[in-house]
Amino acid sequence: MIAEKPLIIIAGPTASGKSALAMKLAKEAGGQIVSADSMQIYRRMDIGTAKPSLSERAEIIHHMIDVIEPCEDYSVGLYRAQADAVIRSLTEQNVVPIVCGGTGLYISSLLFEREYGGGTARDDKYRKALWDAAQNEGGDTVYALLEKEDPESARTLHPNDVKRVIRALEILRLTGRKKSEQKDVLRPPRREYKLFVLSLPREVLYKRINFRVDCMIDNGLIEEVEQLKHEGLTSEHMSMKAIGYAEVLRYLKSELKKDEMINLIKQNSRNYAKRQITYFKAMPGADFVDAETAYNALSKK
Repeated sequence: MIAEKPLIIIAGPTASGKSALAMKLAKEAGGQIVSADSMQIYRRMDIGTAKPSLSERAEIIHHMIDVIEPCEDYSVGLYRAQADAVIRSLTEQNVVPIVCGGTGLYISSLLFEREYGGGTARDDKYRKALWDAAQNEGGDTVYALLEKEDPESARTLHPNDVKRVIRALEILRLTGRKKSEQKDVLRPPRREYKLFVLSLPREVLYKRINFRVDCMIDNGLIEEVEQLKHEGLTSEHMSMKAIGYAEVLRYLKSELKKDEMINLIKQNSRNYAKRQITYFKAMPGADFVDAETAYNALSKK
């Protein structure tokens, strides 16, 4: 276990107000924010990922944002190594690190060591074939295969997390059972933590999601995706599979009308929020708090 003070985490579904609350808490505690968002790591993908503005980042320092280019691959393991280094550095400087984000796998990687599949054996030949396919044809190739064979597991994994995507396919091949039907083995926590998950009534959350999507369109999401497309990004890149970017790409290819694209982004965002809530409910020690109550309590200080 890492010898640090309990790590504070502000988590929750998309549009629940995590960033605003983390900003207030950071001001109150004299802290800095460590992002746990699998899409905010990409540079120049700002509007569709709801990144904190430059003025907000000037007011409170944010880490683990704008880490890599949209054309580059990334992994949960790399996130954990980099975020751990930031957390250690802040702790040594007596600065309070506040983890904020909605990517459950990123947060879980900071808190636990995981062994997937309950110790299922290996198939090195099959694993190598999948790795070769990922390297030669792109990680999305093996992710698409998992989506076809085990969609439940695919929904819990990030497309960039090629290692676990391959492991899920390997488990299915070896056991005939989906990884989603296997038991995850959670080891003891790597560190002490306080995990606060923001909660809102479903109808309120969905209204906020819909409003956020409308704001993204008004603020230039289509133009942002057009620029990325001009840089050579395509639907084959992992970054462009993100909600918002994938649908706009389809619109730019004339596969969707504008209103269809907007409605699809809203629907996919709502579905993602459901999966986030389910994921956080299963995390040990998660303390669900009303988002508006928490924000108002900090505002009065």
